[in-house]
Amino acid sequence: MSAEVTSVRVHMRHIRQARLCAHGARTWWKHNGLSWSDFLSNGIDSEVLLKTGDPRAATVVKMAREEQDVE
Repeated sequence: MSAEVTSVRVHMRHIRQARLCAHGARTWWKHNGLSWSDFLSNGIDSEVLLKTGDPRAATVVKMAREEQDVE
């Protein structure tokens, strides 16, 4: 039986855990048409980030999933 991959909320702490800079992340958000202020307030669904196909997004999602697995 395979484990189902579920969506998680990604927050700023996950960007920091991935050792990415906030300024670069903000620029990346804008480039991808995402709301930075909404992200800071509410986080973002991991699937939205993964759909960009960016490997940095996948790294940040990995951080969020690892955190969820620990809880």
